[in-house]
Amino acid sequence: MGSTVPFQDLNLSPSPSSSPLSTNAAVPTPPPLLIPKIEPKLEPLDDLVETPQPQEPQDPLYPDFTPNLFSNSEHTPPSQSSALSSSQEDNVYSEYHRISELFRTAFAKRLQQQYGDVSVLDPDSRAIVPVNEDSSLSSVVVTRPPRRYPKRSSELVRVTDLGIEDQRYFRDVCRRTRMLYDALRIFSVLEEEKRRGESLGRRARGDLLAASLMRERGLWLNRDKRIVGSIPGVEVGDLFFFRMELCVVGLHGQVQAGIDYLPASQSSNREPIATSIIVSGGYEDDEDSGDMLIYTGHGGQDKFSRQCMHQKLEGGNLALERSMHYGIEVRVIRGFKYAGSFTNKIYVYDGLYKIHDCWFDVGKSGFGVYKYKLLRIDGQPEMGSSILRFAQSLRVSPLSVRPRGYLSLDISNKKENMPVMLFNDIDNDHDPLCYEYLMRTVFPPFAFNHGSNGTGCDCVSGCIDGCFCSMKNGGEFAYDQSGFLLRGKPVVFECGAFCKCPPSCRNRVTQRGVRNKLEVFRSRETGWGVRSLDLIHAGGFICEYAGVVLTREQAEVFTMNGDSLIYPSRFSQKWAEWGDLSQIYPDYVRPSYPLIPPLDFAMDVSKMRNVACYMSHSSTPNVLVQFVLYDHNNLMFPHLMLFAMENIPPLRELSLDYGVADEWTGKLSICN
Repeated sequence: MGSTVPFQDLNLSPSPSSSPLSTNAAVPTPPPLLIPKIEPKLEPLDDLVETPQPQEPQDPLYPDFTPNLFSNSEHTPPSQSSALSSSQEDNVYSEYHRISELFRTAFAKRLQQQYGDVSVLDPDSRAIVPVNEDSSLSSVVVTRPPRRYPKRSSELVRVTDLGIEDQRYFRDVCRRTRMLYDALRIFSVLEEEKRRGESLGRRARGDLLAASLMRERGLWLNRDKRIVGSIPGVEVGDLFFFRMELCVVGLHGQVQAGIDYLPASQSSNREPIATSIIVSGGYEDDEDSGDMLIYTGHGGQDKFSRQCMHQKLEGGNLALERSMHYGIEVRVIRGFKYAGSFTNKIYVYDGLYKIHDCWFDVGKSGFGVYKYKLLRIDGQPEMGSSILRFAQSLRVSPLSVRPRGYLSLDISNKKENMPVMLFNDIDNDHDPLCYEYLMRTVFPPFAFNHGSNGTGCDCVSGCIDGCFCSMKNGGEFAYDQSGFLLRGKPVVFECGAFCKCPPSCRNRVTQRGVRNKLEVFRSRETGWGVRSLDLIHAGGFICEYAGVVLTREQAEVFTMNGDSLIYPSRFSQKWAEWGDLSQIYPDYVRPSYPLIPPLDFAMDVSKMRNVACYMSHSSTPNVLVQFVLYDHNNLMFPHLMLFAMENIPPLRELSLDYGVADEWTGKLSICN
């Protein structure tokens, strides 16, 4: 395993700090001035995001509740009737003092003489009730309820020397955590909408609900340490749709603030240290050129994000300055608008930067701001933000961006909804052009005669809960309203030819075909590979794995001739991992309906194939296989539909688990 190295100069024994007191001299009161309201430095919120508190992210399911015991004016007595007059107060307290003095002087000594074993008051004491000498005073202490989740650590560490196996382990942990977050986010929205009904004014915030549930169960990563530098399991270029997801994986610990830092009150040397920043265009004085960044400090803005006063060297500003002093690198996450995401905004991790300079300058609004010059550390992978911009230009005009290397702009010959491009800038191989492109799997004719009774749903405008097709899927649909896979099943029944619902029905996701621009490219590591020019959402449909279906007898003949075949039964059952909520709900049961027999057929892709046949093998894939039926009901011959297991950035290679040995990293020989 890798070593966790603490900072020696930041782990000294803490010394109590004293806070200076400020006194205000009495001055004549000037006429009241209109002073703009000053807000803390907050990054622009995602769409639909409610403004959280700047300290700890408030739990949306269990918000802090402070009861107002006198909220009803009807039960609040008026001040003039409840308050005693000064003369009445004097009479009450003087009578109380007189009676207590009489009791003390008249009975104290007499009781002591008559009952020697009775404790009585000291006549010179001012107490009303005797107190044992060995007993200590008790006081009522009002405390907050205990946390339902562990507090964030204040120990700064840097993770180093991770081996290959360690990197794979942490990557898999991060991938599974993000997969759980995405599945729980979709599930939480559906459950909240069911609970609150169709009259829901605003859509439920699944990102907040999912993060809250995972935090309560201790599923947030990297809470036991504050990591400086790279986060194990998070790679440069990883994409995030929600700010809360950054908190879940430990990449950025602030729900809304742009600077994440260890406060001075928690630091062992009483100095704040910054660990990460988010650059999202919230400050007019920011200058971003990629590898070089001029970052503006926080503070001095009003609620309209306008600079209205000078910034101060405190909080996150001071933390950045101290990180520069100690030479501590910071993580940089860029957030920007991106069409096609849930909130039209995404966050991408761009790697580590060093702070090289810090100065106080006059900003564009005329107020003083702190500026920090950050330079990207060499030797890191290409920035995810630059890859996103490059992919956007490729989608618009690929030949102008890459004039050499394209062998075809659409190997499907317009059979797919979106073009499937072919790119090779390594050698002269153009093998994918030699095959007939197959849009859908070719089944034997007898597969359509089995179990087809000509029945379907009667939904005219779209399937609803409780319809015929819903009951075929065990009483719940496999997809949400946006077409994302909710959780994997042994097989999904989509609406077919006998259903009355339109093509836009939520239960016809895979039938609508490819929705992303895919590219088959030549790779030095895996021969041919597949990547997308678009951002693919976790749970989103990619394409079908198409070929010509062969029976067992036909497959035996092909293998005798030395041909390689695809066996669907060997694909890893990654569908069982997608939507698995057993870590959240102990009584969660994996979907097992309907039971399907072992698949006993093979697929020939030697003459006809589609883009999926060029996907590489991986034991930790980002694509899963989900069996789907829609044009027939024969459980022995399902379609092989591919869905994303995670948020896949543009130009990142797609991979499948073919069920072969882990050390074998290529594709099947037929596809190479």
